Amino acid sequence: MPIDLSRDAFDELAATAAVPHYDPAALKAGIVHFGVGNFHRAHQAVYLDDLFNLGLDHDWGLIGAGVRPGDDAMRLKLEAQNWLTTVVEQEADASTARVTAPMIGHLPVGDSAAIIAQLAEPAIRIVSLTITEGGYYIDPATQAFDPTHPEIAWDAQNIAAPRTVFGLILAGLRARRDAGIAPFTVMSCDNIPGNGHVTQNAVAGLAELVDPELARWVRSSVAFPNGMVDRITPATTDRERALLRGTFGIADRWPVFCETFKQWVLEDNFPLGRPTLEKVGVQFVPDVAPFEHMKIRILNGGHATIAYPAALLDIHFVHEAMENALVRGFLETVEREEIIPIVPPVPDTDLDDYYALIDRRFSNPKIGDTITRLCLDGSNRQPKFILPSAADRIAQGKGVAGLALVSAFWARYCYGTSDSGRTIAPNDPNWTRLSETAKRAKDDPAAWLGMTDIFGRLALEPAYVAAFSHALRTIWATGTKATLEAYLAGRL
Repeated sequence: MPIDLSRDAFDELAATAAVPHYDPAALKAGIVHFGVGNFHRAHQAVYLDDLFNLGLDHDWGLIGAGVRPGDDAMRLKLEAQNWLTTVVEQEADASTARVTAPMIGHLPVGDSAAIIAQLAEPAIRIVSLTITEGGYYIDPATQAFDPTHPEIAWDAQNIAAPRTVFGLILAGLRARRDAGIAPFTVMSCDNIPGNGHVTQNAVAGLAELVDPELARWVRSSVAFPNGMVDRITPATTDRERALLRGTFGIADRWPVFCETFKQWVLEDNFPLGRPTLEKVGVQFVPDVAPFEHMKIRILNGGHATIAYPAALLDIHFVHEAMENALVRGFLETVEREEIIPIVPPVPDTDLDDYYALIDRRFSNPKIGDTITRLCLDGSNRQPKFILPSAADRIAQGKGVAGLALVSAFWARYCYGTSDSGRTIAPNDPNWTRLSETAKRAKDDPAAWLGMTDIFGRLALEPAYVAAFSHALRTIWATGTKATLEAYLAGRL
């Protein structure tokens, strides 16, 4: 019988998994984290677990928080297993399991008073976020905070009982200011260029709507360090739960499967202190921008590059896409010819070596990462991962055939069927709009570029318009396979 995950079962669990060397009940809260999803539990929580296992910094325990219905589902499952998570790290030739325990509780989802009260506690010195790229109320075209969003507008009128992450953070900061308590540091752990600046603009932008003086205080007194985070972490399904039971004999309601590789680069800007994460591999640097630029353009851009042609070819797993010579060749050509040449130098990093590492990570057959996950939320991800590279190349007078083709495959995907006629399920918060626009774009590619809130000035650049229009027409005329063949042969 599988062993149910609980603190009382550490001795039994140790037969197949690494278990904590510390007492989770003895941890004290120092961090509130919004968005206790798979990536957080495979990344920030693992680094903290490593640190706690060294016997250090046990006053930096995690308390979870959230605002979405899915956050409450996660809270209930984790509460039933003493806030523990089984993390399974997988490579082609090995799999290992560990039980992590840095989380000591989760605030009631929707209880703004309880969340604000916790944020106002002096012991809370860091508030961190993993809320996905689409959770920051960013205008896709300008990449600036959108103060007109209905959820932000609601919070501005109801800041004592807000509904958004940023409303709760602002209310917590205001409570600390009014009580004479120094503000906590706000640390984004999402894949957004300048994520600290973006988070500051969201909190201060909301504050502008509430009280301009409060906004000035936020900008002058609250730290928002930038950071780059990286670890491939697929969604959890019954497949992963069954693998955990069958391989390790552990019953976990929401385990996390991930690769062994992980990386975290942070600016050291924590006025109230921080865990000594450098002891467990976190890089603290004066400027994160080169690292995040590299990661977002090469890794996240690479995911977007393979996602849509693979989906149109009915490929299910990412490693299967990498086994397809056309998809893999498309990735390598776009990366080496169009993306990597415009990525600025990164300290102590060879970009060709970095791409080779990405290739190996994408090819890992044990991860079970799905093409559907990579295709998710393209309306938020394309403006962050693909379109900036295209805009940079256009500004330099360079070609964009490959990058324009990436976005053309996205447009074809949003039509809602693969090349074989298989139905593609809605996979974007804006799916209705995207699918309707994709149907018009089949005969008129300009309709897709007409979404200027996504494409911005690129939609006005003749060279980009021509490359995109030709790519989309070719996909519709010849299909995904033939289009990839033409591109790789230099005939597109």
